Amino acid sequence: MKKKWVTVIGGILVIAMFMTGCGSPAGTGKKDGDTIVIGSKNFTEQVIVGNMMADLIEANTDLNVMRKLNLGGTSVCSEAIKKGSGDSGIDIYMEYTGTGLVDILQMQPTTDPNEAYETVKKEYGDRWDIAWLKPWGFNNTYTLAVKKGFAEKNGIETFSDLTDISKQLILGCTMEFVERPDGYPSLKEKYGYQFKDVKSMDTGVRYPAIDNDEVQVINAFATDGLLISHDLKILEDDKHFFPPYYAAPVVRGDVLEKHPEIADVLNKLENTITDEDMQKLNYQVDGEGKDAADVAKEYLKSKELI
Repeated sequence: MKKKWVTVIGGILVIAMFMTGCGSPAGTGKKDGDTIVIGSKNFTEQVIVGNMMADLIEANTDLNVMRKLNLGGTSVCSEAIKKGSGDSGIDIYMEYTGTGLVDILQMQPTTDPNEAYETVKKEYGDRWDIAWLKPWGFNNTYTLAVKKGFAEKNGIETFSDLTDISKQLILGCTMEFVERPDGYPSLKEKYGYQFKDVKSMDTGVRYPAIDNDEVQVINAFATDGLLISHDLKILEDDKHFFPPYYAAPVVRGDVLEKHPEIADVLNKLENTITDEDMQKLNYQVDGEGKDAADVAKEYLKSKELI
């Protein structure tokens, strides 16, 4: 009889453990199904802001967060958010207004930041039910950069100053920049460049290449931290070729409808991060070797947001 009761009690315990395991992820106390998947592109700034979004949501809501950071280029993240949070999908990532306008929507660029934002906001909503939240403040526009000594020697201040001597120079740029409609093909036409060679290379390779004079000009993002550590000069886009690239979270509409608190949380950083702020954050990772997740968390703590 005693053995029978032991067997019954043991069975009840097993069932209870099984039900507990199915109810919520261990140690979270949160329900299944309330997991938000955050993605990012495959460069430092994106990994930092991806971690910021994840930290903000984790600290200020009851939602679980899964990080799918460093996924790939623009096309990878754009397709992933259209799929949703399945095996290869995501719910949120950080996009740039100029990229959304020209590269994804294939629309004509504009130099008006508000026009660019309102256009992508409307078109994303109409086409894919994807919402643009408020921009965080920094404008990660494309630019061209050269060594400061080279600029001083040749009197280089603007993009146009490169035109007459472009035949003597090699341009180093990312593979994506070579092909994008808002990248090198249209830039070449706008400024009349005739570079001796255009070398396509990985993002991190451009800086050693210009240090070693393998290339004399590189494309860069205005918020690149490595511009600081490599002591490069950012040139002025004097013909205003590049559209504004203000960074803002993009979120699937169905996710936002179910969890409107996400917008309130992520909009806490509306217009608070300057270009210089973002450049310094990137430098902490690329120049000082800090972990992107740690840099993101420390910044949010300094702003008392987590």
